[in-house]
Amino acid sequence: MPELAALVHVVDDDRAVRDSLRWLLEGEGMAVQTYASAEDFLAGYTGERPGCAVVDVRMPGMSGLELQERLSRNHVRLPLVFVTAHGDISLAVRAMRRGAVDFVEKPFPDEQLVEAVRRALEVNSRVAAGAEEPGLVRARAAGLSPRERDVLAAVVEGKSSKVIARELDIAIKTVEAHRARIMVKLGVTSLAGLVRLVVQHGLLQMPDREAG
Repeated sequence: MPELAALVHVVDDDRAVRDSLRWLLEGEGMAVQTYASAEDFLAGYTGERPGCAVVDVRMPGMSGLELQERLSRNHVRLPLVFVTAHGDISLAVRAMRRGAVDFVEKPFPDEQLVEAVRRALEVNSRVAAGAEEPGLVRARAAGLSPRERDVLAAVVEGKSSKVIARELDIAIKTVEAHRARIMVKLGVTSLAGLVRLVVQHGLLQMPDREAG
């Protein structure tokens, strides 16, 4: 029996957003199913097909984070990409530490969302192969921009924000913003945790993403 194709579940209470994401992802050759609420998703999700979910953080009724918690309690290992119009770092860290692949703020470039979904599908494949933890970490690291990787390398070397700003010819506040975003993407809340993650998984030895 042939393996079922991966399915991207889009969970968002805004119909315009659901339709837009369906059009975007189907245009990339992905199969998509949409849901108007977390409750609708739980009622319709069977787990028969591999895939991932794109979930809005703030929705009426069950929130995206509550959905994540429910899936975890039910031992459903479905990679999640969160989207939100609210730049809430604490929510992002919470979601990432609980296993989310990425956290994308609205409005976002189409390519950013597509790349996040592709990483989530890659994580799903690794989960099925029994290598989810290294795969999850490396999928998250693959989402770092070239500038974020530059900042990460300097932070791990122990350089201060002032020194990093001078070396990269950017503002100190920009360095701090990059560092905050890096920590969100990698799902850590402390500098020590960031350094440990980089060392354990050899993240700075990963090849840079191709430009484009």
